[in-house]
Amino acid sequence: MTPEQLAAAIRAALADLVAAGEFDLEVPETLRVERPRQAGHGDWSTNVAMQLAKTAGMPPRDFAGKLAGALEQVAGIAAVEVAGPGFINITLDAASAGELARTIVEAGAAYGQGTSEAGRVVNLEYISANPTGPLHIGHTRWAALGDAMVRLLRAAGAEVAAEYYINDAGGQVAKLGGSVLAKLRGEAAPEGGYDGEYVDGLAEQVRAGRPDILDLPADEALQAAWDVAYPIQLAAIKQTLADFNVAFDVWFSEKSLHDAGAVEQAVARLREQGHVFDQDGAIWLRTTDFTDDKDRVLIRANGVPTYFAADAAYYLSKKDRGFDEKIYLLGADHHGYIGRLKAIAACAGDDPEHNIEVKIGQLVNIAGERMGKRRGNALYMDELIEWIGPDALRYSLARYPSDSPLSLDGEEMRRQTNDNPVFYVQYAHARTSNVARLAAEDGVHREDGFDPSLLTDPTEAALLAVLGDFPRVTAQAASLLEPHRVARYLENLAAHFHKWYDTCRVRPMNADEPVTDLHRTRLWLNDATRTVLANGLGLLGVSAPERM
Repeated sequence: MTPEQLAAAIRAALADLVAAGEFDLEVPETLRVERPRQAGHGDWSTNVAMQLAKTAGMPPRDFAGKLAGALEQVAGIAAVEVAGPGFINITLDAASAGELARTIVEAGAAYGQGTSEAGRVVNLEYISANPTGPLHIGHTRWAALGDAMVRLLRAAGAEVAAEYYINDAGGQVAKLGGSVLAKLRGEAAPEGGYDGEYVDGLAEQVRAGRPDILDLPADEALQAAWDVAYPIQLAAIKQTLADFNVAFDVWFSEKSLHDAGAVEQAVARLREQGHVFDQDGAIWLRTTDFTDDKDRVLIRANGVPTYFAADAAYYLSKKDRGFDEKIYLLGADHHGYIGRLKAIAACAGDDPEHNIEVKIGQLVNIAGERMGKRRGNALYMDELIEWIGPDALRYSLARYPSDSPLSLDGEEMRRQTNDNPVFYVQYAHARTSNVARLAAEDGVHREDGFDPSLLTDPTEAALLAVLGDFPRVTAQAASLLEPHRVARYLENLAAHFHKWYDTCRVRPMNADEPVTDLHRTRLWLNDATRTVLANGLGLLGVSAPERM
């Protein structure tokens, strides 16, 4: 019996009690069951009695007692207990609990997916680094978290577009172009420019693409350097993200906003809303009406749009493209953007509490032996991937809340021991795969039998209970945009699986022992665990190896 099936049984029992005149209330269309906080309090618990008792006009424990009596008659429920102020703890019989194994295996990749976020149309923008250099360690954290959030929302039924905003207009053009030209001329980088080793490589590629570049007038040379270097650097960013198993649906160019006149159109639209005013020759947006700390300039007195004007045009573009919700993932140094982005939403006629969400990621530091050999302070994503590996890096970054500063040890993340969470979880999956391979060699096949009533060992009941909790965990992680909940769940599941593996055999002890339905049924449980481990790792963008 799955949690959903149990919830349906509770609703049916409530309906029967209402029909019998025990209660006078409307049976809720949905209700939650969850794992009890303490072991020994049954397989599942519900607080529905405390939610409905007031409507029914009776104390919660009395309400719970009547409902418990009805649930005791439901096939598959072994025991029902009323606890505390009105909690109902439910214990399933072995056959009912064990049926979950078959449900999971037959659902396959769909197990854990749901509809809790159905109807949401979301634009989730993250990283959006300037295309003027390699992605660094801060971008790496948002890459891991942002991609996992996209996967979670989609698994919960939301329609999501993952978007990268390319800052390819404004000062970046001069900074990168000037830095490349300085390298070609053997000069120091201009003030505010770039001087990393990657600029050497860009300069050589620009020289190859435009051999005449140093003979061009200054303005033409600057533009030519950008025209050649920019697509090369953007392609490098895309390759790094592909190596990290991160994919974007939309790569949105800031330059396209300016070229299409969208910035000027945005100013006109906001003026129509009544929030634009003119002062000192400049055009302003009155964001202080919506909790921003000061009004913002859209168009300077010299007629040049500000970055804020482009931000406003970009927000309106998302709105015009049909995204009801816009989620921004920004770095720790962008906390001041929360107020101004929400103000843009309000000025555009949206509800800042519904149509926009801004999440700020805190700083991350990764230490290790290799770091002592580095020159300079920059730590790039492609170097982290090469050093630590995409799986260990993604999992380690995803298992902590985004709003907590993070310090990790690179060598610890690489270590293949049970103390390393990603190895511990991946090894559990590899072990389930190995069990299935060896069982097949011994003639244990799922299709030859399944008797869930045989799953009576305490470790089996505990493992099944954790497996049944996976859909709730994924739904909650999607709702809260907290991938770390999935990672911590997987570690708990791996622990229960390893304990079960040490206690229960799927294969016969020796060649003389016949294959029984117990072996076959345990193989179903093993494969159900493998399915959930793979599905959970997939939500984090981490591979599920079959051998380690």
